[in-house]
Amino acid sequence: MPPSFMPGLSLCRLFYLEAVRPLLDRAYPGLSHAAARIGPGSEVLGFDSERSVDHDWGPRLELFLSVEDVISHGADISALLAARLPKQICGWPTNFEPPGARVQVMAATTGPVAHRVHITDVTNWSAGQFGFDVRRGMSALDWLAIPAQRLAEATGGAVFHDDSGELTHLRSRLRWYPDEVWRYILAAQWTRIAQEEAFVGRSAEAGDDLGSRLVAARLAREVMRLCLLLARQYPPYSKWLGTAFAALPDIEVIVAALREAVGTGDAARRQAGLCTAYEVAGRWQNQLGLANPVEPTRRPYFDRPYPVIDAARFVTALLERVSDATLAALPPVGAVDQYVDSTDVLSQRDLPRYIMDAVSREPSDNDRF
Repeated sequence: MPPSFMPGLSLCRLFYLEAVRPLLDRAYPGLSHAAARIGPGSEVLGFDSERSVDHDWGPRLELFLSVEDVISHGADISALLAARLPKQICGWPTNFEPPGARVQVMAATTGPVAHRVHITDVTNWSAGQFGFDVRRGMSALDWLAIPAQRLAEATGGAVFHDDSGELTHLRSRLRWYPDEVWRYILAAQWTRIAQEEAFVGRSAEAGDDLGSRLVAARLAREVMRLCLLLARQYPPYSKWLGTAFAALPDIEVIVAALREAVGTGDAARRQAGLCTAYEVAGRWQNQLGLANPVEPTRRPYFDRPYPVIDAARFVTALLERVSDATLAALPPVGAVDQYVDSTDVLSQRDLPRYIMDAVSREPSDNDRF
């Protein structure tokens, strides 16, 4: 029988304390290090379950040394762990198969342990996660070029030990966007709502009920991302977006409104549900004091019978409080994952940065479209 499920972060903590740390202390007494479970993985976001154990889940660690110690001791420590780690921790195998594959699963072994203790240093880990060492400082464009999922992976999870505080400091710097960047990203999120909020009613009026439902679902997704941004939480990618949204405090009214919007067969109720969600989100933004208050009530869409929030008003209010010259010069497209919806793009390390550079660059006479 498999062991009882336990949250992955708890398992990883025990793996460090009971298996990895004793080996380090005996073989390398006094070695300065940090140990954490951060980066990709449902357990890092706290969303793992019994289903998660079938791949890329189990006793794992990121073990951070100094750059010099990685060079001097990294390979030897990895070999030590392979030879001396217990074969199980809390009943879960510490061995993963197949070694080096993109997707791995826990598997019993009687030989050396193909472990998943990633030995690295903060500089190289940061470069692998973001494309550069964030400790050197971050511009507004740096923030915008990092998909929110990668920021969630870096600031989620847990640090089990940190002698130097270097890893803890890095995570603290990344905890949330600077206020000017936050305002700009919120403005971009309201822009996405402004661009389509009238389409739910118009497509239904044109006899396209399926299209109306599709637009309503798109707008519900934008509201969910907006609420996470208002709550100072990085929106995760689609698999976990609804889970993260539903876990927000005092979100029940918006949840109910969005359920109505995407579930009803009546176009008028669909539009009304979305407007209720917009109004609550608008009041939430006003309470944060990030911009001048905006009247958060629904209104007609010009002379057409579709209620909207006129989300562009929130965009204007936020951008009026953005004084950073770089951000002020950009169109309100936001961070890279607000205007790029391709997993193949966002999962790469460097391509989001190239895209952000292209968006921010002044066009020249040599540009061809």
